Amino acid sequence: MGQKMTAAVLYGREDLRIERLPIPKAGAGELVVKVHAALTCGTDLKVYRRGYHARMLKPPIPFGHELAGTVYEVGEGVTAFREGDRVVALNSAPCDVCYFCRKDQQNLCDDLLFNNGAYAEYIRIPARIVEKNTLLVPEELLFEHAALTEPLACVVRGLEESQAQPGDLMVVIGAGPIGLMFMQAAQIAGVRVVAVVKHDAQVDAAKTFGAEWVVQTTKVEDPIAAVRALTPDHRGVDIAIEAVAVPETWQWAVDMVRKGGLVNFFGGPASGTKVELDTNRLHYNDITLKATFHHTPGTVRRAFDMIRNGQFKSRETITGRAPLAELDAVLQSYLKRSRQDGLGDIKTAIIP
Repeated sequence: MGQKMTAAVLYGREDLRIERLPIPKAGAGELVVKVHAALTCGTDLKVYRRGYHARMLKPPIPFGHELAGTVYEVGEGVTAFREGDRVVALNSAPCDVCYFCRKDQQNLCDDLLFNNGAYAEYIRIPARIVEKNTLLVPEELLFEHAALTEPLACVVRGLEESQAQPGDLMVVIGAGPIGLMFMQAAQIAGVRVVAVVKHDAQVDAAKTFGAEWVVQTTKVEDPIAAVRALTPDHRGVDIAIEAVAVPETWQWAVDMVRKGGLVNFFGGPASGTKVELDTNRLHYNDITLKATFHHTPGTVRRAFDMIRNGQFKSRETITGRAPLAELDAVLQSYLKRSRQDGLGDIKTAIIP
């Protein structure tokens, strides 16, 4: 019998169990990482609530995907890492040979390799992720801050794909973890941000993360008019980022953007969701609609640099800590708050 570890396993809808599993072994090209911090994430919460993720996991399966830790075991042939190295290992890696990878769309790779199981004492990192998407973490950087690389890399891709330029005016609809990250990344890039939020506590959070103006939907009659009123001649913003993932806010985003502007539908609604859009407005105003999914090795490194050099507000993003045994209670509290007032921690670091 090999050594055992504690790990969270998702069995289905809101069915998460803390179990004793064998510590994984490192095969050729692989690493086993001792997890020092695994972060809660909106995608994890969505998966926990729905019981599956079409692209990333089918239960029962070890759970969680934002992590940093130290190398515990080095597989045969690995030369870039040694036992004891501090690392952040991403949750996926592209093949770099398929049609989409050759088109510089590695996030859409036909063979995108996903890895889950961050909510555990140890995790095995597949060879391809070791090779393409595992980075050394400097001594001065906290593990929980390094673990922010994955969600920030998705945001960085979203920002780059939205063609944001310094001085642009951008609206970010939603002040969950991803919305707040967008505000912060936009501010770092010299983009001016209008935040659209719902709850009182989100007003302060949006300002902390870089919003110059905040429109609170419960305090205005028409959020679209309120946002346009902040722009010259009420013409609308240059870029609209939708980070709520409901049809109404998709429609708001289209109506908040100026002629020739761009809308990025970043929030991923449930499968089968349909949205009605004004085709006249889209056509005659030359509006670009796009969506951005996941990250690439390039945006991973750019996000990591923002965290490492202190530009990104990592300390303000990690607002809670809990042991692995309390993970289910943490996720339940997030669900409860999202159904009630949307308040609470931005991200919780689970410390195995």
